[in-house]
Amino acid sequence: MSTSAASHLSPAFPGKAAWGTAGKLRAWQAAAMDTYFEAHPRDFLAVATPGAGKTTYALRLATELIGRGIIEQVTIVAPTEHLKTQWADAAARVGIHIDPRFTNAQEQHAADFDGVAVTYAGVASRPALHRARTSARPTLVILDEVHHGGDSKSWGDAMREAFEPATRRICLTGTPFRSDTSPIPFVRYDEGADGIRRSASDFTYGYAEALRDGVVRPVLFMAYGGAMRWRTSAGDEIAARLGEPLTKDATAAAWRTALDPQGAWIPAVLQAADKRLTEVRRHMPDAGGLVIASNQTAARSYARTLQAITGVKPTVVLSDDTGASSRIEEFASSEDRWMVAVRMVSEGVDVPRLAVGVFATSTSTALYFAQAIGRFVRARRRGETATVFLPSVPQILDLASTMEKQRDHALDRPEKQADSIWDEEEGLIADANKSEKALGPDDQKFQALESEAEFDHVLFDAQQFGLGAEVGSADEQEYLGLPGLLEPEQVTELLRARQDKQVRTGRRRPADDQPVAAHRALAAQRKELNSLVAAYATKSGKAHAIIHNELRVKCGGPTLDRASTDEVSERITMIRNWFVGRKR
Repeated sequence: MSTSAASHLSPAFPGKAAWGTAGKLRAWQAAAMDTYFEAHPRDFLAVATPGAGKTTYALRLATELIGRGIIEQVTIVAPTEHLKTQWADAAARVGIHIDPRFTNAQEQHAADFDGVAVTYAGVASRPALHRARTSARPTLVILDEVHHGGDSKSWGDAMREAFEPATRRICLTGTPFRSDTSPIPFVRYDEGADGIRRSASDFTYGYAEALRDGVVRPVLFMAYGGAMRWRTSAGDEIAARLGEPLTKDATAAAWRTALDPQGAWIPAVLQAADKRLTEVRRHMPDAGGLVIASNQTAARSYARTLQAITGVKPTVVLSDDTGASSRIEEFASSEDRWMVAVRMVSEGVDVPRLAVGVFATSTSTALYFAQAIGRFVRARRRGETATVFLPSVPQILDLASTMEKQRDHALDRPEKQADSIWDEEEGLIADANKSEKALGPDDQKFQALESEAEFDHVLFDAQQFGLGAEVGSADEQEYLGLPGLLEPEQVTELLRARQDKQVRTGRRRPADDQPVAAHRALAAQRKELNSLVAAYATKSGKAHAIIHNELRVKCGGPTLDRASTDEVSERITMIRNWFVGRKR
């Protein structure tokens, strides 16, 4: 252990009162320290929402264990090369010197260091080497984003072989769940009443708690739909509207069409996101934006579009390769507006000034979504808000609306799960097929033909605000122009006020000179009614289905899927009257 690491460490447990002062820990970190030292466990799983400060907690724990003589060296296992450097820099600030450039070929780190930072892939390539290192001296192993231990059987087996001899193991994650049933090494699983084993954390600090404590930012989700047209592998041309009830396959195809760089949806959404970033920068001058793309080709194209919009070339991070870490670090320390990336910025990368995001990827797992949104929630001062632009896809909107909920990594679940079913009156009523792969047709014959964007609504605190609007319209600007520095209660108040104004004015899309097919006109009416019902549900606290039923009772007629144009129009008029206090 280096002299600098030893010089400031307390030789004995300081007690509860000291945690928050000696290390300037947040309340949850101090409580987690208490929990750890009450039991002195060999394995400890800390689950904390992205942005809460898991790194600080783990390193403070490491200093205590070194100071007490329990461990002599530290091994940090991270998902990416960039995170190795990030961990080493953070460790240096508390006097622990970590070598992030250690390679398996070295076998031993230099005497200047107290330990090493490695990747899961590096451990998997030579687990016997890391077992020998771990056995040689009392070692603390910090497993960052430990769910990666379940990525494959070989990785899990390698972790067990390499770190079974460790004196202590600290497992960290902000997303303790996976879409498969591979057990994560060194994580305890408890069997529930339903017979399913679920991961059991030793300390949990969720998004809702962190939001309450001002540790993370509240997030506004801006949902965009619009008209899509594509050609299937069979040669058929299909037209549909993203954001309207569709089958799972049609949703996937419409989603893929929206993300196509050659269409009009992406440029319109990027334009809206840049306008939002301009508004946020009035209160956060260094605020930055991040576009998360599905692949490198799309990322390059999105970057060209952003350059055309802003006049400035954005930072592009295509993969975890040489130079990627330095580009991220340069962006983090600059005041540049935009960065475009594929997967590597979705997890663990610390760029606190990121405040606006575009989720331009078709990956739909809860794990990936939580990691991605975690890039925008780190708070620097009270009142900062984050804004993330999303496609109006049921799977993604469902993940956004349930972001605060705690999730567990479950084993022994049934292998087959139901497909998504979207009901106009009930919403998402069956769980989506959350494959780890990007959702959507991957055959080479699929062809996106046309797309256009339309603002659908804002999702905030699991509530929906807004009734849809044309891109560039005054209604859309009302939502894009929300101040960037607001308390959560103020955000809700302003969103409700903007929605009420939209309801009162009853703005409709300007009619064009071309006749509209009856089925399209009826679909648009049904969508408008669903938006009004969602807005009224937020206002009244009633369930969507109850409101739809009340409208049917008052106006007569069948369920919405069988209602005529006149019947839907009557219900729209009635619910608008409800907003202003008029009852029939």
